[in-house]
Amino acid sequence: MLKNILSFGLAAGLLAGVPLFTIVVLHRGAPPEHGMLIGYLIMLVALSLVFVAIKRRRDGELGGVIRFWPAFGLGLAISLVAGVVYAAAWEATLAVTKMDFGTEWAKVYLAQGQAKGLNEAELAKLAAEMEAFKAMYAKPLYRFAITLSELVPVGVLVSLVSAALLRNPRFMPARRG
Repeated sequence: MLKNILSFGLAAGLLAGVPLFTIVVLHRGAPPEHGMLIGYLIMLVALSLVFVAIKRRRDGELGGVIRFWPAFGLGLAISLVAGVVYAAAWEATLAVTKMDFGTEWAKVYLAQGQAKGLNEAELAKLAAEMEAFKAMYAKPLYRFAITLSELVPVGVLVSLVSAALLRNPRFMPARRG
């Protein structure tokens, strides 16, 4: 089972991380319009491998029956491995592009605050918060954890749905041939 967790997790992490790397490098660090939506759709597609892995285990190794908790655990483990690979891809992206994402994000966030019409005091408070964010984001472990927290919650959701659906042996039963 460890082999399945690692192989499906690696595949899902690469399916999410390689497009991230490519998009950031092609756009030279500037996020494309609807970048967050595109990113989460890519994660969802990549994490569909959780469903495939649970179904393969249910049908191939367990005779067509899997309980919710073992299925959910398998999905979580795959999601965690995928998250680590995804975060490593982000670190590689930052290293290759030499992008200071904390500063870029702070600029965007402050511009949004100005566009909303925040007063001077609110803008000053926001600027101070962004400076604190930049300082924290410069720390690799903090940055890695933040990046991990982008993909893993999506993986938890996919794992919940997959485990709930696949615990029913009549849902997409194995084909006997």
